[in-house]
Amino acid sequence: MDLIPKDILNKLIAHGRANKARMEAGEDTIDHLPVVKLFTPDAGATWLLTEIDPDLPDLAFGLCDLGLGYPELGSVSMSELKALRGKLGLPVERDLHFTAKARISVYADEARITGGIIA
Repeated sequence: MDLIPKDILNKLIAHGRANKARMEAGEDTIDHLPVVKLFTPDAGATWLLTEIDPDLPDLAFGLCDLGLGYPELGSVSMSELKALRGKLGLPVERDLHFTAKARISVYADEARITGGIIA
């Protein structure tokens, strides 16, 4: 099974295109809802991704929490996520039951207060 299925990948790329167009027009970017939640089942890391760069499809953007108490908005390499293994050698997984309930900025604010992603 692919880490990110085609329909979710297409939505991430569409969000990336929308934000690229807004940046090129000198406008603020869109505060998207997260599209997908990824996590390490054996290492405490979590990612809520909102978009993928349409020009660099290996580069995703979202809220990244490595389980160290300092979650941050930023970019992550999809190939690195696919290659990543936790303490027991388990790969990154997609939360099949995740449904975003807020914009990424809300998750980021909450994560900074609590020291981790709560989703």
